[in-house]
Amino acid sequence: MHDCFRFPITLSLVVAPVFAVAGELATEPQVVAWIDQLGAEQFAQREAASRSLAAAGRPALTSLGAAVLRDDLEVATRALDIVRGFLASDDEALAGDAEKLLEAIAEGPDSAVSGLVTGALDFHHRGMTEAAREKLESLGAVITEGFLASGHRGLHVTLNARWRGTSEDLRLLSRLQGVRLVGAFGVPLDAAAVAALGRLRGVESVQLFGTGIADDQLAALAAKLPAARIDVRKGGKLGVAGQPMVGPCVITHVQDGSAAGKAGLQIGDVVVAIDGRPVGNFESLTEQVGRHGPGDTIELEVERNVPGEQARRFKSAVTLDGWE
Repeated sequence: MHDCFRFPITLSLVVAPVFAVAGELATEPQVVAWIDQLGAEQFAQREAASRSLAAAGRPALTSLGAAVLRDDLEVATRALDIVRGFLASDDEALAGDAEKLLEAIAEGPDSAVSGLVTGALDFHHRGMTEAAREKLESLGAVITEGFLASGHRGLHVTLNARWRGTSEDLRLLSRLQGVRLVGAFGVPLDAAAVAALGRLRGVESVQLFGTGIADDQLAALAAKLPAARIDVRKGGKLGVAGQPMVGPCVITHVQDGSAAGKAGLQIGDVVVAIDGRPVGNFESLTEQVGRHGPGDTIELEVERNVPGEQARRFKSAVTLDGWE
């Protein structure tokens, strides 16, 4: 096999010493020879090699993945065409491994056919959008459609306490069309789940509250989604709303039964400080609350204005809830 190719994700491929090809047994060196023959001068030889590799099927995937990354455009495009054909296979294991291979290539370094790989995945996913949505919703994902602050309309995907899926299931997100916002609330995310989020080209907002995402995983996600706003919090929830980027921090809504409601906060209250640190606007409030987890107690300094009375300040200890 080619030592130059390494999958950034683990594929469950079993590569045996021999391959069944068109009723005959072919050795591993023959598979490698077919890969080289994809760039032969004679068209007939190139076609024969393509047919042999297509017949080899699943065991040839690793070598084909290496071939897609070659600088030889003829070899790379033919290898890609073979793998793309596997996507439509009736063998679900073969189709699934071919999809994972192309995703791994798309996430790796640029190659001569990077754009073609991305296009092949997009075309494949468009034909599976409805099934992917039904599967995700059956596992507890909440999928709605709406606008973002940017004015763009698209899908909003929320994962909360009802989510029963796995990191493998999150790969289905890339099959949805027009995902603009993804929120995970109290859902643990591992490296595979973060990689699935990183495939969401076009997403504008990612909210990760109480997911336990590691710093290196967050950095990798930010590199994959440079245009997205990624909001990460430890999971503590105050339960208020306000006007972002506008000071001072005036509370415009208090959620019933929330930590804020239990502490007596009211609409119109102005949060001045948290644990002695100044709060200039609502963004500052959410950022500071986000440093805390469920069950943590913070001290709010609040200014309350009552018509006809002098404004007063008071401090209130609040035990944070968790996101669900």
